[in-house]
Amino acid sequence: MRSSNLQIAIIGAGNMGGAIARGLSMGDYIHTKNISVSDVSQANLDALTDFNPVIKVNPSNKEIIKNADIILLAVKPWLVGLVAAEIEKEVDYKNQILVSIAAGVDFENLTELFDTDATIFRVIPNTAIEVFQSVSTISSFNATKEQEQIILNIFGELGKTFMVPEKQLNAFMSLSSCGIAYAFRYIRAAMVGGVEMGISPQVSKEVVLQTLRGAIELLEANNTHPEVEVDKVTTPGGITIKGLNEMEATGFSNSVIKGLKASLLK
Repeated sequence: MRSSNLQIAIIGAGNMGGAIARGLSMGDYIHTKNISVSDVSQANLDALTDFNPVIKVNPSNKEIIKNADIILLAVKPWLVGLVAAEIEKEVDYKNQILVSIAAGVDFENLTELFDTDATIFRVIPNTAIEVFQSVSTISSFNATKEQEQIILNIFGELGKTFMVPEKQLNAFMSLSSCGIAYAFRYIRAAMVGGVEMGISPQVSKEVVLQTLRGAIELLEANNTHPEVEVDKVTTPGGITIKGLNEMEATGFSNSVIKGLKASLLK
């Protein structure tokens, strides 16, 4: 498969499927004319053509997969079985790659729904995919290195990718897909703290967001452990260490770890 000729069919134009289609249409790896999307909602399909009229849309799942190299299942986990029942006899398992972003539907389930000879990928992105900053964790089944690279390239245009064994997918999902919600909750808490100290909500948000950007930039630029950067701002007897100790006394780190582990699918 050459990237210039790759045809991708995305079944599902909701939040994730729509974001993937929009993101790929703005990238360089797959030509927009080679992106086809199906959905039961005409409103979802219309939203895509409003965004880019070159994206092909069709209410029929069977129609969009006919000439596809890659079939991407962007539907809720409980709908995967229904979609599979509709298309599994239409898939060319020797020449078409299946990609599922349905959390919790493992390779064992997918091979039962489709075929044990199928080349299948599971991808767990997060909602930052719509701004090209997703963490996309990828596992493969029956795939060659070349096929793995193709999927890495596709999702690499939408953020950062990690190829991992399937047994690690759920842990990555807690850390990134669920984790983005935990990051939002920290931002909200810091904003509320700012308001309590007399800063307006909008300004509080701007300050917190820029503070987090700065923290990320420092860690990436210096390639340091977070605690190294913490040490740089915690002077003996200073106000930062007092704040950190108060947070830890009320279970900050322990709460984060417990929250991540609680969201781990087993």
